Amino acid sequence: MDTIFAEATPPGRGGVSVVRLSGPDARAIGEAVAGALPVARRAELRSLRDGEVIDQALVIRFDAGASFTGEDVVEFQLHGAPVVVRRLQSALRTRGARLAEAGEFTRRGFLNGCITLSAAEALADLLAAETESQRRQAMQVAGGALDRWAGTVRARLVRAGALVEVTLDFADEEVPEEVPGEAFDLLASVRDDIGAMLRGYPAAERLREGFEVAIIGPPNAGKSSLLNRIAGREMALVSDTAGTTRDVLEWHGDLAGLAVTFLDTAGLRETGDQVERMGVARARGRAQAADLRIHLSRDGGRDATLWQDGDMVVRSHSDLGGGDVSAWTGEGVVELLDKVRGILATHVAGAGLVARRRQAEALGAAAAALDVPRSAPPEILAEAIRAAAQRLEELVGRVAPDDYLDDVFASFCIGK
Repeated sequence: MDTIFAEATPPGRGGVSVVRLSGPDARAIGEAVAGALPVARRAELRSLRDGEVIDQALVIRFDAGASFTGEDVVEFQLHGAPVVVRRLQSALRTRGARLAEAGEFTRRGFLNGCITLSAAEALADLLAAETESQRRQAMQVAGGALDRWAGTVRARLVRAGALVEVTLDFADEEVPEEVPGEAFDLLASVRDDIGAMLRGYPAAERLREGFEVAIIGPPNAGKSSLLNRIAGREMALVSDTAGTTRDVLEWHGDLAGLAVTFLDTAGLRETGDQVERMGVARARGRAQAADLRIHLSRDGGRDATLWQDGDMVVRSHSDLGGGDVSAWTGEGVVELLDKVRGILATHVAGAGLVARRRQAEALGAAAAALDVPRSAPPEILAEAIRAAAQRLEELVGRVAPDDYLDDVFASFCIGK
């Protein structure tokens, strides 16, 4: 296997940059650049050389089996000037290491049994987290909560399987021929726990991916002005001319811990302008798929074709009298956002640990495997238990197809 390197800190000028080296030749290459390496897990100052001194850096050595990748790892903490980093990388490259691919460090950790796939997925989510709720969700799974849950469920399956197998392996001994009732009690508890986790999946997925809130209404209702007020900057072009907004404009924000994308859409009306018609059609499509729609107008009207339970009706232009919000003065906007946050919070109530479709599909398959009648022969029941246990292994990623691994680790940045 190749020895790889990458900058673990964001590229660019900074106080400190971290460059990691991992693989079978990591120690030899590290010694060629930094001289004698420190004892494992101890940072010491070294002069990095490549014919001449490159920089003074802290060097840390991690031995195989006790590192993130499971391989020998050498970490260099050097000054964060891009020219210094490039010079070190050149020295590593000329000594046989290559630049790592996206996610290759984490992938090696998975392949070497140092991290499960579910934990790797959570690590990717943590790196992409934009809000506190997303950070907490990712940290919970990255910390092993899902793996521990799957382990307790699997332990009950193993116990139930043993009780079933005993009726098959010792049929001629003094053992009851019927499957003990304890086995069925264990399987019932497993099905209940899997069902509860699956019920929490939609909320967990939405928490991870974030929400979309569409601001819809007739032309000149103040949709673009409201988006600008929410964003705190001039994102959308505002004009008294109807039909100014032709495309869907987006603003991504953190709404008290929830990731929310607000959509400014074209004014909903019949029009002979072909481009505007396309904008209205696009607005309807995005609004229909959004998690929440704010029906904004001057008179409190709503679009009946897009209305869904839980939507909001908001009157604009309160500065002119009688409205709920004013994008011009900001009146009522904070209260509006509080209501939006409250509605969206109900969508994530009861969120579980399973937040990805792959995980939900594995759990669903485990539940389906256990969907056998109590009267089924022990042989059928034993096979169902084995199949369910296999699906739980897939849940945490101890068994996973290569094409999915490619997809997961490609989402990581180079250096992780």
